[in-house]
Amino acid sequence: MTQRVLVTGANGFIGRALCSSLRASGYSITAAVRAQENGSSLVGGEHNMEVVPIGNIGADTDWTRALVGVSSVVHLAGRAHVLRETCPDPISLFRAVNRDGTLRLARMAAEAGVRRFVFVSSIGVNGSQTKDRPYTELDEPKPHDLYAISKYEAEQGLHEISALTGMQFVILRPPLVYGPDAPGNLRRLLNLVEKGLPLPFRAVDNRRSLLYLGNLVDAIALCLTHPSAANQTYLVSDGEDVSTPGLIRLLAMHLGKRAHLLQVPPGLLELAGKLVGKRAAVRRLLGSLAVDSGKIRRELGWRPPYALEEGLRETARWYLDKRGPVL
Repeated sequence: MTQRVLVTGANGFIGRALCSSLRASGYSITAAVRAQENGSSLVGGEHNMEVVPIGNIGADTDWTRALVGVSSVVHLAGRAHVLRETCPDPISLFRAVNRDGTLRLARMAAEAGVRRFVFVSSIGVNGSQTKDRPYTELDEPKPHDLYAISKYEAEQGLHEISALTGMQFVILRPPLVYGPDAPGNLRRLLNLVEKGLPLPFRAVDNRRSLLYLGNLVDAIALCLTHPSAANQTYLVSDGEDVSTPGLIRLLAMHLGKRAHLLQVPPGLLELAGKLVGKRAAVRRLLGSLAVDSGKIRRELGWRPPYALEEGLRETARWYLDKRGPVL
């Protein structure tokens, strides 16, 4: 019998890739989207997929229709980082969506007989920077911003719901996820490198873990079925850490460009970031954030199917194709 998986945020960056991969593996998919028009690119009878609009996610969301016939849930949807926050009480919004909305879905999933609930959380639950060693699952959580706080509170709630209902959960905490059509910081870095602009990061000596989209999708699929994944938390990454100048050089190579790196003291860059209101963004480029993904490798036998350079090459290829020919 074909298993049906509910994927929330199915029309997002990760959701589209996950739905495509699960369909290719023989799963039936219920794709939860905010509104019907958001799922237009997902519809197709040959794809064995049903698109269900569920409206805004919160403590009162009705997931009844989306949970019909579902044996597993992958919860991707949530309120992400907001660059220009306008809400006077942003923590309430993060909690309403990322905590209360997640736990509402988990409770209804348990009542509907769902066997396993995979929750994609964030490495931000561990913290914002590493120093002497990578983060592991044994480290005390130190969520560093409102987004990470709401994710951690959702994780705690999942533990409680599982203990009460017997529904299994799996929590994944990825670092920066990159790949074709990736939003956010990596796309901005691709723009700068492709334009050939000089970047002041030659003196930066840091280590950052990344996660290619294809590797995350593969890890999620494994966590849906592996018996040993039940009620576990995993940090997951490509397993090949890279410095900021190293990343720029790799991107430049795959874009067919030359990396222009200037020698500027990191302390001066951090001061400049503070003065222009970009301190957090600059610290991400200067600091280290490394994760140890050894637990998922040992317990589940997981190996990322794509190396870091392969993932960056595919990302750069997508970027060049999207940009089109330069006239």
